[in-house]
Amino acid sequence: MKIWIAHAEGRPLLGDLPDGLTVEVCPDVESVPSDPADVEFWVPPFLPGTRALDLLPKLTGLRVVQLLSAGADTWIGRVPPGVRLHDARGVHDAPVAEWVVGAAVGMLRRFPAFVRAQQRREWAVSEYTPTRELTGARVLIVGAGSIGRAIERHLAPFDVIVGRVARTARPEEDVHGIDEVLDLLPDADVVVLVVPLTGQTRGLVDARFLAAMKDGALLVNAARGAVVDTAALLTELAAGRISAALDVTDPEPLPADHPLWVLPNVFLTPHTGGAVAGLLPRAYALVGDQLRRYSAGAPLINLVRDGY
Repeated sequence: MKIWIAHAEGRPLLGDLPDGLTVEVCPDVESVPSDPADVEFWVPPFLPGTRALDLLPKLTGLRVVQLLSAGADTWIGRVPPGVRLHDARGVHDAPVAEWVVGAAVGMLRRFPAFVRAQQRREWAVSEYTPTRELTGARVLIVGAGSIGRAIERHLAPFDVIVGRVARTARPEEDVHGIDEVLDLLPDADVVVLVVPLTGQTRGLVDARFLAAMKDGALLVNAARGAVVDTAALLTELAAGRISAALDVTDPEPLPADHPLWVLPNVFLTPHTGGAVAGLLPRAYALVGDQLRRYSAGAPLINLVRDGY
C-alpha cells in the first residue's frame, strides 16, 4: 500500500508500521514522487490550496485523506465518492488553547499598547493603566468541541465564568444551542470563536451578533476568518466599542493596505495559533495510529461527516 505524507520529517514520527506500506513524501503538486494512481492513503499539507486539491482526480486508488488540520472546510465536497476524510481533531487542542488564553490576557492587559509605547520609549503608566483582567471574566466559547474544551481547561486557573455554545444544545453538558447566542452575548466579557467553517457558520458573526456584544467586550477568533463578517467587524472596531484578537481573517492573507492592520484595538497573528514546535510529532503520531488501524481493518477515528 502506498502512502503519501506532506513532510519528510514525518516519516520517523509515524512509529512502527506494518509490513507492506510504502511511504513517500509529497509536499505539494510540484513534487509528486511517483504514480498518483497507486496512492491509497494521503496526508496532504496543512494549508493545501487549490494545487493540492487538483491532484484528487489523479488519485484513482485513493481511499483515505488524513488531514493534519482540525478544520476540513477546504475539503468538504471535494473528496470523491468512496474516499473517507479524516481530520486531526485533538492534535491542535493545546496550542490553540494557549493562543486563545495568551491573546485574551494580552489584549485585556493592553500588551499591544505597551509594545507601541516601548517602541516610542515612553513609560506609559498613566496612559494605559489600570487595565482590565481575565481573572473572574465571563467567557463565552462558541464551539464546544475538542478545542473548546481545551480552552476551558486552560482558562480554569483564571476563575472565569464559562458559557458554552454548540450547533445544538446539550443540556446535560450545560451547552447552549447556537440559536441562543444572541441572548448570551450581552453578558460576555470575552467571546471566543472556535467553530468549524460550514454553510451554517459562514458569516455567523454578523452585525446583529456584534451589536449584541457588550461595550468593551473582546472578540477572539481562532476559527476561520469567514466565520466573521469583516465589514461588520470593522464598523464596530472603528467605533472603538469592542476589541478583537484575530488569528484568522477574511481575506487571508490580509492585504497590506487592509484597515485591520492599523486599528489600535486589534491584535493580529497570521494563522499561527497551532504552529508550535510540538505540532509535527503530535500530528504524525495520529497519522501513524490511523495507518495501523487502516492496515488492520479497524475503524479510523476523526471521520468528517457531511456538514460536520
